[in-house]
Amino acid sequence: MAEHLVLPGVLTAEQAAETVAGILAVQREDGAIPWFRGHHLDPWDHTEAAMALDTAGEHEAAARAYAWLARHQNGDGSWYAAYHDGEAGKVTDRGLESNFVAYIAVGVWHHYLSTGDDAFLDRMWPVVYAAVEFVLGLQEPGGQIGWKREADGTPVHDALLTGSSSVHQALRCALAIAEEREEPQPDWELAAGALGHAIRSHPERFLDKSRYSMDWYYPVLGGAVTGSEAKARIDEKWDEFVVPGLGVRCVLPNPWVTGGESCELALTLWAMGESDRALDILKSVGHLRAANGNYWTGYVFEGNQAVWPEEQTTWTAGSLLLAVAALGGDEATVAVFGGERLPRGLEPDCCG
Repeated sequence: MAEHLVLPGVLTAEQAAETVAGILAVQREDGAIPWFRGHHLDPWDHTEAAMALDTAGEHEAAARAYAWLARHQNGDGSWYAAYHDGEAGKVTDRGLESNFVAYIAVGVWHHYLSTGDDAFLDRMWPVVYAAVEFVLGLQEPGGQIGWKREADGTPVHDALLTGSSSVHQALRCALAIAEEREEPQPDWELAAGALGHAIRSHPERFLDKSRYSMDWYYPVLGGAVTGSEAKARIDEKWDEFVVPGLGVRCVLPNPWVTGGESCELALTLWAMGESDRALDILKSVGHLRAANGNYWTGYVFEGNQAVWPEEQTTWTAGSLLLAVAALGGDEATVAVFGGERLPRGLEPDCCG
């Protein structure tokens, strides 16, 4: 197993190999990676799992995951929000969610940095381009990104802070791809700058989901909030969301910690330069590890304490592997989540 996936107190080489094998066991022959077999696939979590496979050197499996997206992209550049068990012909949610669609840019850039495969980047560029154009069709005048289009194409103008923050990271990755191909996209730069400004300075432009931990850390994870502002944001609600020894609450005031949010916070802390706190968070989710190397989604820590829901999701395992890979110095993961080789200076000259 890759050395960067070995992290004392979190993963041994054998444990990392078991977790990777768990994701591979769920992946369908056509490349699709559902949450678990019999559940649904959504494009964001499918991509997260593919990125985790790349951290483990499973590049062929990751490439098959991206090929699945390329084959099943809708004509407008989007993907549906959910496919039963990853079967493209069994769509269970025909909504078109902006952050789900945008995330392919993050995955494609990560795979390219992992492999140096120019032919892959050539094949996927039209896919990424169409996805970004779809997403920017939902950008509001204030810079924020509308949540989705309904199945009939009607745009939803309400914006989610977490979703828009994820799109911000995706736009930066898309711009990095464009730069690598020497095909500059100035409109994307302007869009990313306006979006970053909205995230940093205009909370009123987003639906109030402040009870959710993702709205707390995602503006930092997505690269819009940095430096001292990032530290102040994380410190402000640390005691509300972090349960020592158990992980991160998904939503206040529920006594429920979740692996995905915990690992994403660890990745956020690492990106801020706080590896010690990141390591502590990753150690705290060890109780969610199942005997087979997969990870339970979450744990209710008060009352009738129990693993809940009783599911082991590929994206929970994927988020853990990505966080471990970042702390372990995996070059592609460091570049994508640490901001290296991503464009900076996208802020607009004047702010509305």
